[in-house]
Amino acid sequence: MTVDNQIREIAAKYATDLKTRVQDRVTEMASDDKSHYLIYRVLGVSIEEGEAIDIYQNKGRFLYRYAGTFLEHATKICLETTFPGVEPMRIPNTIGSRPKTFEIDCLINNRAYEIKWRDATTDGDHITKEHTRIRAVARAGFVPVRLMYFYPNREQAMRIQAALEDLYKANGGEYYYGGAAWEHLEAITDINLLSILEEIASENFK
Repeated sequence: MTVDNQIREIAAKYATDLKTRVQDRVTEMASDDKSHYLIYRVLGVSIEEGEAIDIYQNKGRFLYRYAGTFLEHATKICLETTFPGVEPMRIPNTIGSRPKTFEIDCLINNRAYEIKWRDATTDGDHITKEHTRIRAVARAGFVPVRLMYFYPNREQAMRIQAALEDLYKANGGEYYYGGAAWEHLEAITDINLLSILEEIASENFK
């Protein structure tokens, strides 16, 4: 099966699974206790608008999770096609005590890839963990490489990503985001994943 067909196949599966999960959650929410809508109304939000917000908040959680997992899966298909036998691995945390290990999404020779569709986090614990992970990867003798396809929009999240980029480079690593991430993947695999995804998206909404 070609890479294009593999990605189309998993895209269809993720789309179906996402739709099912969302439908199940909306059905479940129909019988939820809605007494908290009192506070919505106190704050000037109608019952109808509050219900729509709750539904879309839940839909958003599923969508973000599926979007990230799908794009990581699609990226791995490209890497595995070009570098047969490539697989994730775990390394010990030699910097701190928590967590005990870190996972490398794809190890290609000595290059340890971390794949992100988008990272808009501003959570302090997550940031500390990421800093520790980068140093642990470098200490293990690998080149830490980050592929992040979509850059965050909020200023605080952008500052965090800028700090992470500096940390990658300070530890002998590489940091690719936005157009540079798509270009790097194509450069090492000769597969234009962006073009494949754009074609699927266009077909979905003809």
